[in-house]
Amino acid sequence: MRGRGPASARKRLDGPGGASIPHVTDFDVLRVFCGPGGGYGNELGVVREGSVMPDRADRQAFAAKLGFSETVFVDDPERGVIDIYTPTLRLPFAGYPCVGTAWLLDVPELVTPAGVVGARLDGEFSWIEALPEWAPPRTFRQYGTAAEIDDLAVPPPGEWIYAWAWEDEAAGRIRARAFPGRDDGIDEDEATGAAALQLTAQLGRALNITQGAGSQLLTAPQPHGWVEVGGRVFLER
Repeated sequence: MRGRGPASARKRLDGPGGASIPHVTDFDVLRVFCGPGGGYGNELGVVREGSVMPDRADRQAFAAKLGFSETVFVDDPERGVIDIYTPTLRLPFAGYPCVGTAWLLDVPELVTPAGVVGARLDGEFSWIEALPEWAPPRTFRQYGTAAEIDDLAVPPPGEWIYAWAWEDEAAGRIRARAFPGRDDGIDEDEATGAAALQLTAQLGRALNITQGAGSQLLTAPQPHGWVEVGGRVFLER
């Protein structure tokens, strides 16, 4: 069977007193877009055996129970067919879940409702290639300095905001923070691959983004409107 990590690395979600929560299965926890030292990154839940929970309502409830920014259900590990959920909604595509799941399954592509996502490994970085328009729209707000980004307070819910500033424009280095605004317990997203794709398309150049507490995302425009985004992935448990 393809994929990384032994079964013993997987976690099972249990209820009070160790009782299993109904419709819950084993899952992996990854950190995606980790910093140069291996820290930070956005936590991702991955259910490798999605067939044990085929109902979308059950999947949505499970994603809400886990409470990660996104949770992935793998419906076909050989073909890379996946299904992505936030705590409150299903997504046709999302960046960091694709980067993490492609690394975990060790597959050359993923099949999402939005389209087929190319995937590759290059040294310590896991990359995907996707179309920015697959991602939901966001409000991009540019600030004058990285310090202004650091000082931002979490805005009220209602608008998906990606705040960014140049750290070194000549070198393509950006400081960013992301606020989903969904009122689902995720006040700030530690690393947002889809937003990085969209910003790269807007600026038309490769970027080196430091987001959140210290996550790192690399991007590169590709022909015909495609964009690559990559980063380090670690199996947390």
